[in-house]
Amino acid sequence: MSESWEFTEPDSIVPGVFGEPGRRTFFIQVRDGGRVVSFKMEKQQVAALCEYLEGILTDLPAIHPGQFIAPISAVNPEDMQWIVGGLAVAYEEDDDRLMIVAEEMPDIDDEDDDFIEDFDFDPATARIRITRAQVAAFIAVGNDIVRAGRPACRLCGRPMDPGGHPCPRLN
Repeated sequence: MSESWEFTEPDSIVPGVFGEPGRRTFFIQVRDGGRVVSFKMEKQQVAALCEYLEGILTDLPAIHPGQFIAPISAVNPEDMQWIVGGLAVAYEEDDDRLMIVAEEMPDIDDEDDDFIEDFDFDPATARIRITRAQVAAFIAVGNDIVRAGRPACRLCGRPMDPGGHPCPRLN
């Protein structure tokens, strides 16, 4: 079983990426004191989380200019704790904090057809409480790294590799 994590007042949370477009690995990284903890994610999860967080921020009071923090970049992780399967977000009005809860994805062996019958998995979680300013910085970095992927084909909209791609519209 993997380790669960609780970050009540982390120094930062930032999405990160490494690798070449088309073969990139996405993650979120939490810095808390001397600890740097990373969790692997999919590009779509990062994009969806940023979009959802943007929606929440629009419903909350504006961040005062003095509260903004400069977005930081993630460092390449030495290792990832686990792969994120599910995400949940809540706003804690009393503390004016957002809570992101990431849940571990089970490691399923595709060759085992009976895994559902005897599947007993208690996923690890990462609970991360952050300020609205930290959320704004997270969104800025996340949107940038998602957009920095492969360019889209002007004909079909699918991502293209540096050498092009087999476009279905050019039959």
